[in-house]
Amino acid sequence: MKRFIFLLLFALVGSISNGSASPACIKASDTSRVVSVGGSVTEVIFYLNLQSNLVARDITSNFPPQALELPSVGYVRSLSTEGVLSVSPTLILGEADMGPPFVIQQFRNAVVDLRIIPDTFSGNGIEEKVRCVGQILGLGKQKLEQKLNKLSVINAKIRSSKATRAISKKRYIIILMMRGTSPFVAGAGTSGDGFIRMIGGVNAMASANGWKPVGVESIIGNKPDVIIVTERAFKPFGNIGKFLSQTGLSASRAGKVGAVLVEDGMSLLGFGPRTLIVAQNILSKAHIMIKE
Repeated sequence: MKRFIFLLLFALVGSISNGSASPACIKASDTSRVVSVGGSVTEVIFYLNLQSNLVARDITSNFPPQALELPSVGYVRSLSTEGVLSVSPTLILGEADMGPPFVIQQFRNAVVDLRIIPDTFSGNGIEEKVRCVGQILGLGKQKLEQKLNKLSVINAKIRSSKATRAISKKRYIIILMMRGTSPFVAGAGTSGDGFIRMIGGVNAMASANGWKPVGVESIIGNKPDVIIVTERAFKPFGNIGKFLSQTGLSASRAGKVGAVLVEDGMSLLGFGPRTLIVAQNILSKAHIMIKE
């Protein structure tokens, strides 16, 4: 009996070590009609070439462009039960921030297979997200490992690159959008904070919690070496010179040397496969901008 228990435990440990340990990542019984809620989840599904059974997506799922051909079920954080269930899903895959909570409960009450994909704001977290989605959708182990290996190579380069070491401890801010004249920045616990840590930097606005509007004086006082701004926030200004002068950020440490990088918000903050590519690009550009 003891030997049986030992072998059972050994088998369980082995199964966990070869895949995601989260119960949310167990293979689904019916993947014939999949609804994807969250841009990064949809991106992962397409990255794994498993989009053939997708029947709908949320409005943040705008990459790749083919995803836009699918009907929308609304915004990830403000879904309606009727809107999602109207497409008769057998499986709903969602990001951790999907909601509202009462709608999530209604999905469960409707006996729909709902999976909330674990989300960790790191390079390893991206790999685990891909692994989890692949396991749920029944992708073969060999194909899944091939896809993961591509990401692992990029992840390893980010961790070990000379650029990472050269700009280690440099101070970054990420501006998501503008609220009036106040930049809306990434504080502690956000995907932006996770991105900065992933590239080896220091979040200059870590004293704030969550995404917060802050005064320009606060940003200047926190001495960022690099300003990363989303395309959405940058678009009204047209060029870096106008962005810096009209926001007052020209007086910041980063502004004085023009160390401003503009990135697609979902690529930067979604923590899908593209986020690793963005991290590589930012490391390369920032290394040149703030080279001492």
